[in-house]
Amino acid sequence: MAEVLFYHLTQTPLEKTLPDLLEKSLQRGWRVVVQTGAKDRLKFLDDILWSYRDDAFLPHGTGDEDAAHQPILLTDKAEAQNAADVLMLVDGAALDVARAGDFDRVCLLFDGNDAAATDAARADWKAVTTANLPAKYWAQEGGRWVQKAASG
Repeated sequence: MAEVLFYHLTQTPLEKTLPDLLEKSLQRGWRVVVQTGAKDRLKFLDDILWSYRDDAFLPHGTGDEDAAHQPILLTDKAEAQNAADVLMLVDGAALDVARAGDFDRVCLLFDGNDAAATDAARADWKAVTTANLPAKYWAQEGGRWVQKAASG
């Protein structure tokens, strides 16, 4: 059963938070698909993963070619073409509760400074808890992640 983690970004933007979460996932041996809700954000995310740190590299791809071989796949499609263990939803990518079971972990990252994104995350939380999936809500406080709620 998938665990669904909600990350409420208020102090650190996506371009700083996403690489950290991806590094931790790879350290655990997990394959990840990062699904964006906006196709035009794929290049932005790709650029971030190439340049987020001078001393690190996050192996990833953005296209259908060789998608199955990518430890991290950036996409705007709902299909995980790389046998991912983790699904990370960013930039308003829609959470499909029925699809959550295809993964060990689903991470929903949303901008707390965007009212529409926050409202969508609240609706997703309700859908996840209604489906009796284990969920955790994390918020940023003083530069740290603090668990604010848990369900299931």
